[in-house]
Amino acid sequence: MTGMGSIGVAVIGFGWMGRAHTRAWARVGHHYPELPRPELIAVADDVPGRAAEAAGVYGFATATTDWRALLGDPRIGAVSVTAPNFLHREIGAAFAASGRHLWIEKPVGLSAADARAITGDVRVAVGFNYRHAPAVARAREILRAGGIGRVTHARFRFLSDYAADPDTALSWRFERARGGNGVLGDLGSHAVDLVRHLLGEVSALVADTAIVIAERPRPAGATSGHQRGTGAPGPVENEDWFGALLRMRSGARVTLEASRVAAGEQNRYGFTVHGTEGVLSWDFRRMGELRTGDATVFVGPGDGAHGDFQPGAGIPLGYDDLKVIEAGLFLRSIAEGVPHGATLADAVAAAEVLDAVTESAASGRWVGL
Repeated sequence: MTGMGSIGVAVIGFGWMGRAHTRAWARVGHHYPELPRPELIAVADDVPGRAAEAAGVYGFATATTDWRALLGDPRIGAVSVTAPNFLHREIGAAFAASGRHLWIEKPVGLSAADARAITGDVRVAVGFNYRHAPAVARAREILRAGGIGRVTHARFRFLSDYAADPDTALSWRFERARGGNGVLGDLGSHAVDLVRHLLGEVSALVADTAIVIAERPRPAGATSGHQRGTGAPGPVENEDWFGALLRMRSGARVTLEASRVAAGEQNRYGFTVHGTEGVLSWDFRRMGELRTGDATVFVGPGDGAHGDFQPGAGIPLGYDDLKVIEAGLFLRSIAEGVPHGATLADAVAAAEVLDAVTESAASGRWVGL
């Protein structure tokens, strides 16, 4: 801690998600002034010059290329872990062991075992941001109240084309050792979290996976986001697409699909849930709308955290607002000593489902959870 009412924060990894976390840290006090005030103490990134540039733009007090140098910094009370997936376990475990609270991006490592390895008497928030959309919050309330009757079946889709171009660089995301299970951990973890958040636990599944683009050009240098490669081609080692049929403990059935190579689909994330008395449907690209049968409901201040940002219905929030909500829930967890929002247990549960997807795709059989 840096003083009464404040907490020093560090951001580890400064690609696109590191920037999103930093912007959230800068804004969270505007929306939640009652919470501890974050102070940007340190930023770490091993790409030469990136951390120093971040310090100059965003006002971090310290910049380093080695995150380990920050483990002994007494000014730091909370850490954003936004480095590539394969580093989540090592970084998260080290800072948790040192007593720092963690806001760590999904999927929290490459497997459920990686997520379980992060232990300590600290608060851990996980970046399952889509559950914080006000329309999703309203859908959850409707479902819990039995507003569409008993849920019978549902469809969840997380389709994107960020890797549909075969010239997209062969970054760490496409390597098994550093990117894990590909689209399963990237988009599939979000999809599974939404399924669990809205419909409860999965009891069994059967699944298939595919590598659609077998080779990609190697990058010319450090990458951030999804840049085109110019080097020699190399093999794609992890999944571009997966589909699964889920049996829920409630008895409902769910079809789940995620793809990073769905040409023409830009961030088409959402769900349709059918019940015995109605239907709910949500599309992230129309984040402030919830479809209920033939009607469209515009979310407003009474739905989730909408009122913390806008005064009336029909004024949509944006992606970065969801990260501000996450930051607020994380700070509230620290201040109150009880969890708010997505936790490490949610990351472990989602990873267990995704591990089962991998097992089922390899065996061609149903896998129980």
